[in-house]
Amino acid sequence: MTEPTTPPTTAGVAPDDPAVPDGPVAPGTAARTADAAWDPRQYAVFAGHRGRPFADLLARVDTEAPRLVVDLGCGPGELTLGLAQRWPEATIVGVDSSPEMLERARALDTDGRVEWVESTAEDWDPTESGGAVDVLVTNATLQWVPSHLRLIPAWLASLSPGGTFAMQVPANFDAPSHRLMREVAARHSRADDLRPGLDRAQAVARPATYAALLLDRTADVDVWQTTYQHVLTAEAGGPHPVLEWVRGTGLRPVLGVLDGDERDAFVADYERELETAYPRRSFGVLFPFTRTFAVARTAR
Repeated sequence: MTEPTTPPTTAGVAPDDPAVPDGPVAPGTAARTADAAWDPRQYAVFAGHRGRPFADLLARVDTEAPRLVVDLGCGPGELTLGLAQRWPEATIVGVDSSPEMLERARALDTDGRVEWVESTAEDWDPTESGGAVDVLVTNATLQWVPSHLRLIPAWLASLSPGGTFAMQVPANFDAPSHRLMREVAARHSRADDLRPGLDRAQAVARPATYAALLLDRTADVDVWQTTYQHVLTAEAGGPHPVLEWVRGTGLRPVLGVLDGDERDAFVADYERELETAYPRRSFGVLFPFTRTFAVARTAR
């Protein structure tokens, strides 16, 4: 659903490597509760750009008539409702841990087409969705789930024969947008308070790691990366558009810790860095963003 802010320190580890977390992170940990609440309106500012990877992921899913489709990390619901349009006869379930996002999703779902479920990815039980899952989609979510390499095998096991698991995670952790956020946090007077919230994406792995994990359990696997060259509108005198992008996602751990003048000072320092890294041009701001995709299909 959102983009993280830290480099993958366990990137490329084997699925059974001890560096990978042994189990789910308990809900309510300090790092998670320090985050600012999700703001569906802020997240929607770049809805077109954020929705494109979802469409590219679903383009590789060739299931014709699924009975049960789950969107794990459904966010504000627009993309999940698209699943209901694609598969009008299917039961669609949208799962998210944010009450704010689910409130927005339910408001959009005027026909009551989707079953909206509040749960973390760690706590979600696929057996409660009404049977074997035919399509399990998780888009821009697993970067917030440090234990997801441990969880994926159980999700695969929940699929029906011929079922599909489709995932997408950001892979731009060394990009200036993320690196500069860490650098500004490191020189802040409350660096120790900010670090935990910016150190949670370490379980995001290299494409080869996802491929190996999936191929150990199913023979039909497709893994790839795409770098999108997003062109963001930059209004004269307005906030930097990359700042506005991360304000709704990766900056949340910082916004949840700092208050008032501290927050304003951090954002001002970070924005100055972004102005240099992503200069405003006549067409706006060019914002490269790399993402990793994987689709796996179980045997029939």
